[in-house]
Amino acid sequence: MRRATRLWVALGLNAVIVIGQVVAGIAASSVGLVADAAHNLSDVAAVVVSLVAVRLAMRPATPQRSFGFHRATILGAQANAAMLLVVTLVVMVEGVRRLADPDPVEGGIVVVVAGVAVLANSAAAWVLARDQGHGQDLNMRSAFLHMVSDALVSVGVMVSGAVILVVGGWYWLDPAVSIVISAAVGWRAWRLLVQTADVLLESTPEGIDAAAVATAIREVPGVDDVHDLHVWSLSSDLRALAAHVVVDGDPTLADAQQLGVAVKAMLAEDWAIEHATLEFECAACAPVCAAEVTDVGAVAPAHRH
Repeated sequence: MRRATRLWVALGLNAVIVIGQVVAGIAASSVGLVADAAHNLSDVAAVVVSLVAVRLAMRPATPQRSFGFHRATILGAQANAAMLLVVTLVVMVEGVRRLADPDPVEGGIVVVVAGVAVLANSAAAWVLARDQGHGQDLNMRSAFLHMVSDALVSVGVMVSGAVILVVGGWYWLDPAVSIVISAAVGWRAWRLLVQTADVLLESTPEGIDAAAVATAIREVPGVDDVHDLHVWSLSSDLRALAAHVVVDGDPTLADAQQLGVAVKAMLAEDWAIEHATLEFECAACAPVCAAEVTDVGAVAPAHRH
């Protein structure tokens, strides 16, 4: 199933849940159900953002955007994380207010509606989870996080409704559960926000040791040294690298190109770095032996130093 199709399925499920929970929450006087509906409403918006991001990422590169629209998925993930933080904050504030003065809650309605929401959110999360093992795309992960968070909130609301139904009281449990779960969801959303910020700031990708990458490049036959090395992410699953590579001897442009192919093959295989821009230099930096390899099979004219 394609990513866009998975997102459409999640969107449809959550749109139905929102309507049902708002009506039932008002009827049952349950802040938990209303809070859950707010989370699901944020999910609807989040999935729409993710869908737009996926569509943009599929567009080809242009002269104005030579790297294409890969960062659209990161922007989508960041918007979703920020949205989730706002929603959880609103829910926590309302939960605290209701905790101080709890209203009677219709436990039976809460259990039934929250139970349906658990099933629907779990189904949506399962659909999106099938993408989690391939590339760890932050945009899809943000949508998945929304689904999981709402499933957890619904579980908490359902349990609190069941307790209220059984004991005939303990109305404070309804807002208390919403506060606890919202805090946990907010922490996950904050971590996602930090991850997307790292990508936008072009930080070294998680799991990449720049010093180790430099060592690996030096071990390629024909390479003497490497400097001015930068590693960053264009998106969650597309890494890029730029570096100056000092070569042994006095290579021709053809030799530099073949060495570039070897270095890039190593980077792709060992470090999952698919886009590398390498500038080759000899020890003396003579014009004849300096060439910039901009892509596999493409060598730019020699630079003069």
